[in-house]
This record gives sequence, structure tokens and C-alpha cells, in this order.
Amino acid sequence: MAYDNTNIFARILRGELPCQRVFEDEHTLVFLDIMPQADGHTLVLPKEPAEFITDLSDGALQATILTTRNLARAVQQATGAPGLLISQFNGVAAGQTVPHVHFHIIPRFPDLRLRSHGREKADAAELATMAEKIIVALAHQR
Repeated sequence: MAYDNTNIFARILRGELPCQRVFEDEHTLVFLDIMPQADGHTLVLPKEPAEFITDLSDGALQATILTTRNLARAVQQATGAPGLLISQFNGVAAGQTVPHVHFHIIPRFPDLRLRSHGREKADAAELATMAEKIIVALAHQR
């Protein structure tokens, strides 16, 4: 199946739609999920167009997983979460809702349930505040 260049993440990557950016380099883009399952829910995307992880080039996959690792550290530091859920879905049957490879970094706390996926938009000001916390935590890693 051919990659769908009209999917929402492809449009974000082209700058056609806004996002709360946390990090960007030549290979990846990281932003906050606007319908987070937990505060600090972050998405890591390769810039290479691919629907499934198996479609990515070795270089794009390597860059994406390294960015995911670095952002996981920053998200955990920014949120104070004792754990993280890092997930990646391939295909509708697996729960993928946007046909572009992406990793979810979701902070986890023992007594807090996750919100439903894709149900409730977060407050824009709260997202901006969280993005700044993650950006600061990321800067302290270097």
C-alpha cells in the first residue's frame, strides 16, 4: 500500500498544521499529543514517509529510536513520572490511528489511570507549559 501523504502527521511535518513542538532535527520531529492519555504524552515521528516501522530505512529507524530514548528521559524528568509507557503501533488492527510511523511516550504513575486515546483535547496553555518543561529537561541532558 502506498504512503498517504494527506495524513495528519504528514501535514504537520510539512508545516501545514500546527503542533506543540518539543524537539526537531533533520530526521525527526517531536511534539505533544493534543489528546493526551496522560500529561506529557509525547509523539516522536521520523520525517521519512512510512506507514509501518518495517517500511523505514535503517537510518530513519535508528534516528527515530535514538530520539525516542532521549525524549523519554526528558519527559520522565519533566513530569516526575516513576515509569513510562513507550508504544508503537503498526496497522489499524494493532491500534494505529494515523498512518505514519510514530512512537508514543506516555508518563505513568501508579495510581493514575490513562485517559482514553483520542477522546479529549488538552488545553493549549497546559500543552505549552508542558512542552517548555520537556524542552528545559532536554537541554539539561546535553
